[in-house]
Amino acid sequence: MPRITPHDKVNNVFWAEFEDNTKKLVTKSLAPGCKVYDDERDFKEGADEYRVWDPYRSKLSAAILKGVKNVSIPDGAMVIYLGAASGTTASFVSDMVGQQGRVYCIEFSSRPLRDLLQVCGKRPNMYPILADARDPSKYSSLVETADVIYQDIAQPDQVEILLKNVKVFLKEGGHVILNLKSRSIDVTKEPREILRNEMEKLEKEMEILDAKFLDPYEIDHALIVLRK
Repeated sequence: MPRITPHDKVNNVFWAEFEDNTKKLVTKSLAPGCKVYDDERDFKEGADEYRVWDPYRSKLSAAILKGVKNVSIPDGAMVIYLGAASGTTASFVSDMVGQQGRVYCIEFSSRPLRDLLQVCGKRPNMYPILADARDPSKYSSLVETADVIYQDIAQPDQVEILLKNVKVFLKEGGHVILNLKSRSIDVTKEPREILRNEMEKLEKEMEILDAKFLDPYEIDHALIVLRK
């Protein structure tokens, strides 16, 4: 049985140390028995079930392992997740915010939405919404004011999409966790140049708390944490 210890900086995330001395990030599952990975490693300790959080399949897990600051999401937080796709990372955010929190999952593509609906159906704090994040008015009546906006959208105007949603939904003092996909913005420029350019846009509107590239887990992707 792995030894479980709380992560010292990230709420409701734990370290699991296995018998072969490897350490993995895990969360305590809000929906025991429900997997999002076909090969998901989970295990029980007493009445609790823990899920291994793969950094090669989740940029937020990669960011935690890379030591990005201020990525903790508190118990009971209201989260708007832009670009939820099939719900893999969103399900771990669901574990982080707990029963009193909510994760509003905005997804534009109908194909991943089918998987997202299955994940949300098993998790009482996840809400799937088919909508285009470019137009917050389309779902403004369906979501609450957010403590956190998490965005993972592969579009050239991903920063502009984020700022529209920040203006409409994010509480004063609220946080943003932005996955910046540099190759989706401009394949002709170096990723670090793109990061600098996009951060210049962001810092006109918000305070940048941290930013790091996520290699080797995700190549040419950076994670930026901001505060309104």
